[in-house]
Amino acid sequence: MNGRVLGGRVFAAAMIAVLVTAGGCKRKHGVGKTLETFSPDYSNQLQQLDATGNLPILRWPNYTDYKNYVQNFYAMREYRLAWTRDKQPVKATTDVIHLFQTIDRKGLNPEDYDADRWPQRLAGLSSASNDELAKFDIAMTVCTMRLISDLHIGRVNPQHFDFDVNALGKRYDLPTFLAENVVDSEDVVSQIASVEPNSDQYRATEDALGKYIDMAKANPQWDPLPAVTKPILPGGGYPGLQAMWQRLTILGDAQQGAPQGNEYTAKVADVVKHFQHRHGLEENGKLGPQTIAALNISPAVRIHQFQDTLERWRWLPDEFLKAPLQVNLPEFVLRVHDPVTHKLDFSMRVVVGQFIGQHQTPVFTQKMKYIVFRPYWTVTTNIARKEIAPHVAKDPGYLGKKNFEVVNAQGQPVTSYNADSIAQGRVIVREKPGPKNSLGLVKFMFPNQYDVYMHSTPATQLFANSKRDFSHGCIRLQEPEKLANWVLQNQPEWTEEKIHDAMNNGPDNKTVVLKQPLPVVIFYATALVAEDGDIHFYDDVYQYDKQLEDVLSKGYPYPWFKEEVKPKTAPGETV
Repeated sequence: MNGRVLGGRVFAAAMIAVLVTAGGCKRKHGVGKTLETFSPDYSNQLQQLDATGNLPILRWPNYTDYKNYVQNFYAMREYRLAWTRDKQPVKATTDVIHLFQTIDRKGLNPEDYDADRWPQRLAGLSSASNDELAKFDIAMTVCTMRLISDLHIGRVNPQHFDFDVNALGKRYDLPTFLAENVVDSEDVVSQIASVEPNSDQYRATEDALGKYIDMAKANPQWDPLPAVTKPILPGGGYPGLQAMWQRLTILGDAQQGAPQGNEYTAKVADVVKHFQHRHGLEENGKLGPQTIAALNISPAVRIHQFQDTLERWRWLPDEFLKAPLQVNLPEFVLRVHDPVTHKLDFSMRVVVGQFIGQHQTPVFTQKMKYIVFRPYWTVTTNIARKEIAPHVAKDPGYLGKKNFEVVNAQGQPVTSYNADSIAQGRVIVREKPGPKNSLGLVKFMFPNQYDVYMHSTPATQLFANSKRDFSHGCIRLQEPEKLANWVLQNQPEWTEEKIHDAMNNGPDNKTVVLKQPLPVVIFYATALVAEDGDIHFYDDVYQYDKQLEDVLSKGYPYPWFKEEVKPKTAPGETV
């Protein structure tokens, strides 16, 4: 059996060996602490309780997804209480309960761990029966296991959403971790914090969440600002100016020196530009309906965006936490980081899949393995049937006019074809390489089940839009040659001049294999801390936040395993 078992999720019960000393007077429970034989025996109560997988005193009583872990934990301890001594809580108990009560600052819900129920339970310990002490102990164990697992790998398996992210690869032996690192620890906070993602971006998001929690507590009321029917420009007037300025000050966009009256001055417009920059809006300084709508979203609502983003960070396998190539879908941006220092080298705008028509670009992790200069665009069967065949039916010369050709499975040209043979996939339609090709002059391949990749594009005008979801699922790059130079920087035979020539004058469909594959993360963060420390928010363009929140609202047990994980229909090569 693998020595690392998923924290909080169970495939099967682990085999636990109990170490027994020859004399039988004293036994060790796995953490070097001695358990005296004359301590009270709660084995009957604990075994009966942990066999059920249900504990009514919990807010979420069903813990069947943790049941085997709970059983293994108590087997390791020879069914002795872990969280109390002589009807008093041990230090770890009070420390963990405090963590339950403040876990909102890490993006989790305190009530998922019975935060408001623990004070009463603690108060009743001194007069508790053996059965009540056992229930207290198992409740602590279940809640702590849930907390550790939720912080380490997230609450919901990303494959539940048909995302190709292997959170299971981060699994570890949860009962042993609890026994060796928590129940007898003098520093529970550090031990539990160690299970969180080791990422500066994750920690920055967590810090920003804390600021918005404090902001929401200080400003529980967030009244709507007056609506506008058309954008207000500098020199105009806005009746809600003073309230808006106060709001911009709370959010950190405005500093001291509030304007007088209701005049929308150039100074106010500059502050609005900064707000627009942080919220993925067109940075024009005009006070229009979209900007007002964003200003009306309260800090309390923004907290959910941080929570959703932190959940996705926890999904990422360790090797992808600091991936050099990261696309943030709702931001429409690719970030390129130094593989060694993890510092940002550069970023660029991207175009991603359309929300309409089920062409959303999925969340996934993969490794870039090769690039192709002057590629063909091979039209997927779905696109050929829906978008190409109808044109051919109306105009048999359509493909030639549009720079397409028809080939067989071996890539050999075919001259005898019709709309029906195209629609049924008996022949393959592909667009010839060149500057007008839909994939542009280079594509970057990280093989995945969705047939999604990055590529250049002749439709460069789309990068001027603030919202850039126009493709069939693939990712179009604003500066593809810059990325090609960066990707091939450790292959000295590929100079900048040679790369430029390969894109513009080289042979068609030239494949270059990377000597070192590069981790790629296609991510989804609607709340993000930028490199300059500014906190940015973006629209939930694919409703991925909503889908996640809908699942989380139902409580434990959250969906983790699926008998069969079926990927989304591959978005296919973009046009």
